[in-house]
Amino acid sequence: MSTEDAIAKVTMPKWGLSMKSGKITGWLVAEGDEVAEGDELADIDTDKITGVLESSESGVVRRIIAETNEDVPVGGTIALIAPAHVPEELVDEAARAAREELDSGAVEEVAGPALGTVQVDGRTLSYATLGTAEETVLLVHGYGGDKNSWLFVQEPLSTRATVHAIDLPGHGDSTKDVGDGSLDTLAGALLGFLRQQGIERVHLVGHSLGGAVVTAAAAREPGKIASLTLVAPAGYGDAINAGYLRGFATASSRRELKPHLVHLFADPGQVTRQLADDLMKFKRLDGVQQALDSLLGTLLDGDRPGIDAAGLLQKFAGPVRVVWGRADQVLPAANAAALEGRAQVTYVDDAGHMVHMEQPSAVVDAVTGVLDG
Repeated sequence: MSTEDAIAKVTMPKWGLSMKSGKITGWLVAEGDEVAEGDELADIDTDKITGVLESSESGVVRRIIAETNEDVPVGGTIALIAPAHVPEELVDEAARAAREELDSGAVEEVAGPALGTVQVDGRTLSYATLGTAEETVLLVHGYGGDKNSWLFVQEPLSTRATVHAIDLPGHGDSTKDVGDGSLDTLAGALLGFLRQQGIERVHLVGHSLGGAVVTAAAAREPGKIASLTLVAPAGYGDAINAGYLRGFATASSRRELKPHLVHLFADPGQVTRQLADDLMKFKRLDGVQQALDSLLGTLLDGDRPGIDAAGLLQKFAGPVRVVWGRADQVLPAANAAALEGRAQVTYVDDAGHMVHMEQPSAVVDAVTGVLDG
């Protein structure tokens, strides 16, 4: 590697299909700090939510290019990391070029995930793919979510695997018809996606309802599933916030919806106007209300859980990892006791139900752990 090649650019990530730029709300490192791969570098505010950018390199933070509260287009260089032996004049030259690029706005556009659709049992399923590595990971969102909920997870995992994020029936850009809304129907859609894509072996990652869905898929076709990573999964334990689920399903305005959304996060400040507006826009699409009502009947039996994923898990002998936010107000972390002895459980401080958005590194680490075997 030449001396010039040893200078690594830290760029504004593309966390989600609609992200065009991000704002650095705070640097967590200073020039001269030594960092390792995975260390936190900066807090970044997107049009959806605030996330933490982690380093993909090890070395010394030689220059910070972008200032706090500066809007930076996706792909723009915000810092430089290089070994201490790289001469200052070379770092200065790279820093000047990076600053000029930001000032001119001539930042090369980042493509982001590739979008696609497949037909499964008469339904159109939408998905986004990032990465080209040999192993395959499939990310499955929860009730009322979509493939964009993995915005902070898909990109870092794509350096290790081909990572698909799918919209379940009734969600995102997929067909809004959920049939009987059963777990079996959703698992069938997932397995149909794998068949259509020719995927013979996959690491499944599921959040909330998606955690129950991937468990059901593994129970049906365990030979196709290399591992399960369950993120605050439904169907384990007896505690569930039925009031939140019903409130989300029935809310007909942003004013009605927002008080329920605060249950999703440890930090209620994460519930932005944009997030509430996007969810209301989704809820007003034709067929969505019927889909949510049908799936609510799957999730709940009165005020109790309507799914027994723990029983289904007995049919899968492969590795299982679990990530749960300690401040989860929808499916409390105490439910993880149902997985003791069967899974490696990680409890995450300062995270609620949307742990993969508030503390995404915990989910990335869990999936990377099974990829490493």
